[in-house]
This record gives sequence, structure tokens and C-alpha cells, in this order.
Amino acid sequence: MKVCKSVLATLAGIIVGLGMTANVIGATWDMPTPYPDKTFHTQNIAIFADEVSKATGGKLEIKIHSAGSLFKHPEIKNAVRAGQVPIGEFFLSLLSNEHQVFGADSQPFLATNYKDAKKLWDAQRPVVTALLDKQGLMPLFSVAWPPQGLYTKKEIKTVDDLKGIKFRTYNATLELFANLIGAAPTQVEVPDIPQAFSTGRVDAMITSPSTGANSKAWDFVTHYTDIQAWLPKNIVVVNKKAFGKLDKKTRNTILAAAKAAETRGWEMSMKETSEKTQILKDKGIIVVTPSAELMSGLKKIGASMLEKWKKDAGSEGEKLLKAYQAK
Repeated sequence: MKVCKSVLATLAGIIVGLGMTANVIGATWDMPTPYPDKTFHTQNIAIFADEVSKATGGKLEIKIHSAGSLFKHPEIKNAVRAGQVPIGEFFLSLLSNEHQVFGADSQPFLATNYKDAKKLWDAQRPVVTALLDKQGLMPLFSVAWPPQGLYTKKEIKTVDDLKGIKFRTYNATLELFANLIGAAPTQVEVPDIPQAFSTGRVDAMITSPSTGANSKAWDFVTHYTDIQAWLPKNIVVVNKKAFGKLDKKTRNTILAAAKAAETRGWEMSMKETSEKTQILKDKGIIVVTPSAELMSGLKKIGASMLEKWKKDAGSEGEKLLKAYQAK
């Protein structure tokens, strides 16, 4: 009996020791992101990761793999879903082919300023959460890009001026938009933008002042037309099984850091808009206020796209729009 107690005591000591060792060693979560380190989204995530590490005393470290270095952008969501990595960031409307509600924020001229974009996310979040939940994923936070503008090699005064232009796209919505304006769509990820322009694959793009400045757009375009078409978002998601394996305190720490990251990220985005637009000007790009004729033509296309979106998005889309309009 005494031997048994001694053995049990020894085993208990080993178990406690192992537990202490595990806490000291901690865990590392690999986190793929599609954008370079200098992008404000990536910088915001770096702060998020640092806050998680500090708040958990190093028990959970999040190692960021930026610029598509671990998984290419279109692969990130499924990598998190499959458990290849526990957490990742991607452009939300990339999932539009799965369900149209994922691309609500990329509908042209539906939400064209930060106030409306935030209202749209408040309406979109519960629908997106429910859809991702079915895939074993949970959103942690989402941050908007600055309003999207038009980069071209010449001044664009009307929609007709865009016909035939090789146009950079990054999701199904923008591909449809390019087709409707009579342009030739070509899929190009952010890291490949300079090469795509230099090799003649594309001649124009709609993107944020952030991406334009970070890509040194002044090397390959002359005009930036501030059409403020939409404010698309990136989203950070976590694998629910991986999240569930963490203790409650660590889970709460991640959620608190995610909430702070969302608030901080939107503030960073607003600051980014003015700073990066000024950089475009300073580097010699002609920043143009769009003509009434151009905006009228673009908004007509946006309205027709929204009607199609409503049909394709079904009851979830109807619910989302009602919630958005109510706000």
C-alpha cells in the first residue's frame, strides 16, 4: 500500500512537472497573411500577435508569415479550415464564390465612406459568422481598406474611356465590374502588381491608396481618380478546434486582443487614406476628382450589380441589406 502511494505520488509529480514544462515552453501558432510587412493590416496584426504573447506570458506565440510566404492568398482560408494552420488573414470578398454575402463590402457604391462601411460590417458580421461556423471557422476581427480609387495611365473622364483596357481584378465582383465597363479583367495579387504593369498584363486597377503607394504606382501609372468605389475588408479567422483546445483564459485573451485590433485597425485605415493619398501626390501621380459623367456611369453599373447581388445572395443577403439599411 505504501509502495502504491509512493508510485502515485511520483506519477503525480511527473504530471505536474510536465504541465509546468508545457506552460513554460508554450505553443506557437503559424499565421499566414497575404500582404507585405509594410502594409498597415500586417502591422496591425503584428501588434495583435505581440499583445497576445505578452498577455499570455509567452504561452501562446503567433508567428506571422506575411506576403503569401507560407500559403498563397487564395489558399489561406482553406489552410485554416483544414487545420494546416490555426489562424490566418485574407480578403473577405475572395469568398464571394462560396456565398455572395462575403462580398457585400465589395459591391460598388453600396458603402463609400468609413461610417457606412462600419454599419455594413455590423450587419454583415452575424451572417458571415454563421456561414464560417459551418466550416469550423470563427472570425476574430475585420478591418477595412481605404476607399478604392482608379489607377490609370491616362485621364479617365467617362466609363467609355475604360473600354478595352486590361484591368487588374482580385475577386469575382471586380471581375464582373471590369466586364461591365468593357475592360479586360486579369487576376493579379498585390505582390505581383508592379510586375503585371511592367510586363503589360494590366493597364489599370481599382485599389486603395495604401496598395498604390506600397506598390510604387507612380512607376507605372500617371493618374489616380478618387472615385471612392467601396471599402473592402480583410478578415482574420481562427480554426475553432484549435481555439477550443486553449484554456479559457487564453481564449479570452485572444478575443480581447482581437477586439482591440479591430478598433485600432479601422483607425489606422482612416489615417492611411490621407497619408498615402498625399504620398501619391508627392510622387507625381495626378490625383483627380472624378467628373460627374464618370461617376454617373459608374454608379449605374454599381446599381445593376447590386440588383444581381440581391438575387444571388438569397435570404442571407436580404437579411444583411435590411440590417444595413435599418442602421
